[in-house]
Amino acid sequence: MDIDLALRVEQPASLTAESTPDERKDFERWDRSNRMSLMIMKHSIPETFRGTESEKITLAKDFLDNIEQRFAKNDKVEMTSLLTSLMSMKYKGQGNIREYIMEMFHTASKLKALKIELSEDLLVLMVLLSLPPQFSQFKISYNCQKEKWTLNELISHCVQEEERLKREKSESAHLASTSKDKGKKRKYQNEAAKGPAAKGPAQKKQEQAPAVCFFCDKTGHMKKDCTKYHAWRAKKGLPKLPKAE
Repeated sequence: MDIDLALRVEQPASLTAESTPDERKDFERWDRSNRMSLMIMKHSIPETFRGTESEKITLAKDFLDNIEQRFAKNDKVEMTSLLTSLMSMKYKGQGNIREYIMEMFHTASKLKALKIELSEDLLVLMVLLSLPPQFSQFKISYNCQKEKWTLNELISHCVQEEERLKREKSESAHLASTSKDKGKKRKYQNEAAKGPAAKGPAQKKQEQAPAVCFFCDKTGHMKKDCTKYHAWRAKKGLPKLPKAE
């Protein structure tokens, strides 16, 4: 529909009595596009963004330029923010290391758009420095090599190293769990083999202690076998206790 024609093509010369039919046709197409573009933009953008001066603008391109000035960014502030973000990035070992490295390089590409270009070698070193202590051996290995890695090589090696660390962690956890289970089983077997000898001093003392009657406080019998207790029950008219089998 050529609605954006006025945004892509410069305004044609004004019509005169000597204008050709083709020139009149082109001017009418451009003028219609300009009016349609202005109408759509003014109805789409909130009035607080447009301002009062934008109502006087008659060209769609000038209207967009006016709006752009209201949202102009301070390049120095943005540079500082991006550099600070890039230098403070740290990989915490959670998630995907490939995505983390790509995020760092994406931040560097934003700086490049602001005319601050960091070399790929420097970015590779920054990524390595931001890795956690688990990657210490990996970083030492890189420093011992004469060759330098590209971005793709760095990502590939880091992904392999992260997978290796995950496998080692899983194997260590499994080994620790197995050793713990074996230790419990061995302890149980030793106690079972020792039998009564494996019992502790407190348990032995409890088993060796003589019986005490809680009624007459004499040793050698229990309350249920105490003759004084049975006599007391009979005196009170209480029923006799059943004899233990």
